[in-house]
Amino acid sequence: MSRAVRVLVGADGRPVGRDAELVGLLAAYQDAVVRSSHLDPVTTELVRLRCARQHDCRICQSLRLTDAREAGASDDVLAKIDHYEASDLSERHKVALRLVDAFIWRPSEMSDELVRQAREHFSHAEVAELLVDITKWSTQKIHVTLGTDGTDRVPLNETGIALLTFDEAGAARVTSA
Repeated sequence: MSRAVRVLVGADGRPVGRDAELVGLLAAYQDAVVRSSHLDPVTTELVRLRCARQHDCRICQSLRLTDAREAGASDDVLAKIDHYEASDLSERHKVALRLVDAFIWRPSEMSDELVRQAREHFSHAEVAELLVDITKWSTQKIHVTLGTDGTDRVPLNETGIALLTFDEAGAARVTSA
């Protein structure tokens, strides 16, 4: 999908006039979030892609977490995200995706039933990580709003996908799949 860039950008494709300190703080937060390891990689990938699709982030939709692929997050599994309730995804994964939807669209209306399901399928540490992951993956809304979420700086393969990994400090590394 084509989306116009809505701000003045420099040669690097990034918005001109960004507050370097604020950008650095946001990056440090994001790096810290991805270093957490309570959730399994497949759940993390399902949550990440559900956020990407809810926000319509072109970059995020084109990325796949390498460790999640290695753990079983195949294209067939990921294709179930949009219609997860009717899919054969595990109940644990469906609960995670319900949490994404509630958190993004109706946080004040999160039901007691969903809270009960979350407690049944996830430890306290996993729920905390899941909720913070949603905030991290939702920071891309900034790029979607500005129109700077294009994939022109991402090394996509012939199917339009790139692999995403994080180093020990939490910094992202993108390579062609």
